[in-house]
Amino acid sequence: MSYDYSENILVQESAGNLLRDELGWDVRFAYNTEVLGKNGTFGRESYHEILLLRYFRVALKKLNPWINDNQISEAQKALENRLSTSSLLQVNEEKYFLIRDGIPVTVKKPNGQTETRKAMVIDFQNPDNNYFLAVKELKIHGDLYRRRTDIVGFVNGIPLLFVELKKNTVDVQNAYDDNYTDYQDTIPHLFYYNAFLMLSNGTEAKVGTLGSKYEFFHEWKRLAEDDQGSVAIETMLRGICKKENFLDLFENFILFDHSGGRTAKILARNHQYLGVNEAMKAYSARKLNDGKLGVFWHTQALERVILWCFLLRKYAENLRVHRPLSF
Repeated sequence: MSYDYSENILVQESAGNLLRDELGWDVRFAYNTEVLGKNGTFGRESYHEILLLRYFRVALKKLNPWINDNQISEAQKALENRLSTSSLLQVNEEKYFLIRDGIPVTVKKPNGQTETRKAMVIDFQNPDNNYFLAVKELKIHGDLYRRRTDIVGFVNGIPLLFVELKKNTVDVQNAYDDNYTDYQDTIPHLFYYNAFLMLSNGTEAKVGTLGSKYEFFHEWKRLAEDDQGSVAIETMLRGICKKENFLDLFENFILFDHSGGRTAKILARNHQYLGVNEAMKAYSARKLNDGKLGVFWHTQALERVILWCFLLRKYAENLRVHRPLSF
């Protein structure tokens, strides 16, 4: 069967067009068109590379005007390095905090002494100050296997979004069982930096995090609390991949839970994300609302704890009216 009639091409085209035309991502098609090399399509030297250094290094220089070439290389090395004994989820957690909080680099003071300064790799306050790139049909080589992904989304060269698509007659769980789990085994480095995992057959979509079983992947049905709701991929893309939402979710709505002797990565559910942001709006307007902030409905004990974590993080972020790009 020709590529033009492959099982997910219509779903993939629809998703890519929405990312490009409505959400402002740069969308590229890579299958049999990517040119390798420093001056090639994405600057990759080989199909094994997953961090797009061309865009990563440009972002470092743009967001940290004080940084020099040696410090850029130091930041790159820090982001690429990992302990061989670390699990995939441990690597992912380490990379998350480097991306969110900045990468420590060495700065030499006028007196000859050195200090550590953090280089930011994402501008969370100004979404359009970052480069959002979605690549369709990207070849990725592992140590033993070769794979081709449906859509990988990069922010400043960092692969934060993974989208696996099936045709609409196939159950969404097949994307998890047949593809995503295979990629974890064969090209695990794709997920070192990943934040969001999306699985869809077009008419239904699920989002989850690294390490989660399929039953913990959830729908993203609403863009606002009073929406009727839709489980289609278009709603999820609009809700999560809108640039300001994407960065807000990454910065404020991902938790790593170490209770019970194991690590779990938690992404806010649709209603939690909307509710926390509505609560922050209500807090800002509390004088007009006689101090009332509203009520979260249908929350159990564990969910209340998670909600408080998200609320506290969001509140702390709002205290920093203008987040500095470097410290």
